Order: sequence, then structure tokens, then C-alpha cells
Amino acid sequence: MSVLGVFLASLLLAAVAPARAAGGGCAAERFSSNRVYAACSDLPHLGASVHWTYDAAASASLSVAFVAAPPSPGGWVAWGLNPTGGGMAGTQALVALPKGGGGGYEVQTFDIEGYSLSAPGKLKYPATDLAAEVAADGRVSVFGKLALQNGTAEVNQVWQVGPVSSGSMVPHAMSSDNKAAMGKLNLLTGAATSSGGGGSNLRKKNTHGILNAVSWGLLLPMGAIFARYLKTFKSADPAWFYLHVACQLIGYGVGVSGWATGIHLGNLSKGITYSLHRNIGITVFALGTLQIFALFLRPKKDHKYRVYWNAYHHSVGYTIIILGIVNIFKGMSILNVEQKWKTGYIITISILGGIAVILEAVTWSIVLKRRKEENKSYNGASNGHLPLSM
Repeated sequence: MSVLGVFLASLLLAAVAPARAAGGGCAAERFSSNRVYAACSDLPHLGASVHWTYDAAASASLSVAFVAAPPSPGGWVAWGLNPTGGGMAGTQALVALPKGGGGGYEVQTFDIEGYSLSAPGKLKYPATDLAAEVAADGRVSVFGKLALQNGTAEVNQVWQVGPVSSGSMVPHAMSSDNKAAMGKLNLLTGAATSSGGGGSNLRKKNTHGILNAVSWGLLLPMGAIFARYLKTFKSADPAWFYLHVACQLIGYGVGVSGWATGIHLGNLSKGITYSLHRNIGITVFALGTLQIFALFLRPKKDHKYRVYWNAYHHSVGYTIIILGIVNIFKGMSILNVEQKWKTGYIITISILGGIAVILEAVTWSIVLKRRKEENKSYNGASNGHLPLSM
């Protein structure tokens, strides 16, 4: 075939391909009960599609059909709108589940407040005409009609699939495809965009978690180790103090950034509150700030109030470290992070804990040895002098 022939064939294929695509994908899907929708979009993740008819002028009602294949036969599929952001928390979800008796699928509604499902409940959007069906190829369709607020044009949509075990939903996989199954949908123009690697909100949450894990969960414990153990070695004085202060100040600075991102995320998620996580975070930040100001009120070593300042400084410092680590694990549970991240952090703090245990033993042996030598010197000096009364 000549170069011209190849070129003409390429042009022909290029012209035919769009026509074939237009007739395939979501446009080729058909539903029972004569359900027909005005628009559809092939979603970029999990091989899913969404169909809808939106009555923007009259009732702002959205008739929708979501189609996806569960990861295994008999699994669940879900689609929903999130009025508060782009992630799972806050999503008003329609979930298709196998019926208990094994006769097809049914739809349950979930108002998802966190990163795990509670019991089914009413949605913030009144939902009617709920139904579900499974096709011969195993793909499940979820149908429903939602009453949106007047003037709604673009919505945050979230979709997901997962397995079912013993009649109960099992959490979905944590692959990149699952995490990215969210985006915006323009109900008027039909434009659908993906949030990429999980959406800006998820990136902000990850940033919030990393900043706080590094600050309260790593730098502050390291600073405490420097202060408690290095000062035992005379050659490390005053280097231990500068290392301690550097870790604490840098850790506090990073922690302030993490705390600020947490406040920002709270403002983005109106109505969604993780009270315990928030309260511990506020306590840690307040105590950390108090420690910074207390540094300027530090008495000299020979001052009579120095012992009280030390007691305060140590007790508050250890409280911050303990609460910080507890809150890091609490945050991981909220984000539902993969087990490898939890394991990695556990290994890291275990290493720090192991170092602390070893240094505790070493420094105590040094202190006891010094005391023994001091006692010998004192006794020797006493034996070499006559009593003053003589």
C-alpha cells in the first residue's frame, strides 16, 4: 500500500471512529420500563456511566440512572451527590444492594456523615422512584428521582462499587480508580469532570494529616528525646538544648500549618463534625502554644521556682505528645487510609520508642555511676579531715 493509501485509510478511520463512539458507550445503554433520559456521560473511573433528565425550569427535579459493574457478582454499586464538597463524607447516596431473599436488587439511601456507612436514612434531597436492576452482563443500574434546590446547575457527584459478604456491604477497594471516583457534573451542559487523584478536598485532607503527623507525631517526640537523654552526656551540653528547641519550634510551626488546614477543611464541610478529633486537635494546639510562651518565662537553673517550671514543662510536653499521637490515629481512621500508612507510622514511633528505652537504660547507668563516684569522693574527703570540734 502506498503512503497516500495509508493516509487516506487513516482519514477514513478517523472519520468513522467518532461515529462509532457516538453510537456506543452510555448512548447505547437501554433500560427497562421505557426509561429514557435526556443526557448521559461515561464516567472516567470504574467503567461507570450516569444518565439524567433535569427539569431546571419547573421543579428542579433530577431523574437519574447510574450504571456500573460491581467488583464481583452480587456486589453493591452506589451513586450520590455531595452538597458540601467533593469527597465521600457528606454524600447523599443511592446504594443498590442484593435483596435479602436473593431476588434481584433494591435501593437504599444513605446520608454519609463520615468515611463509613451507618444505617440507611433519609437524604437531604427528597428521593422518589427508587429502583434497581441487574443486566445479563452483571452491570447494575440504580434509578431514582431527586428534588434539588432551585437554581442548581452543577453538582458534585460521587460513585463507587464494592463487594457484599453474608448479606452485608464490605468497604470498597482503595485503588487509585476507587479513590478518584468523584467529580463535577453540569446538569445543563452535560459536562462531567473528574477530580483526578481524589479531588482537591482529599488532597487537603492528606496534607492536613501529613503536616500533623510530622509535627506532633514525629518532631515533638524527637525533641523530647534530645532533651531527656542527650543532656546526660556532658559533651552534648549545650547542643542538646539547641536541638530540643529546634525540633520543638519547627514542629510547632508545622503543627500550626496542619491546624490551619484543619480549620479550613471544617469550613468547607459545614454540618460534618468529628468532635473528638477536633477537640483533641484544639487541646494540642492550645497546649503547644502555651509551651512556646512558657519558653520566655523559663527561670534560671538556680532559681527557686525552676523546679516548678520543670514539672510544668515536662508534664505539658508529654501530654502534647500523647494526645498528638492519639489524634493522628484518629485522623487516619477518619480518612480511612490504607493499612500500609498506619503500619508505617506505627513502625516509626516504635523505633523512636525503642531508642528512648535504650537511652533510658544507658543514661540511668551513667547517672548511677556518677552518683557512686560522687559518694566515694565525699566519703574519702570526710575520712581525710578531723572533726571541727577537735
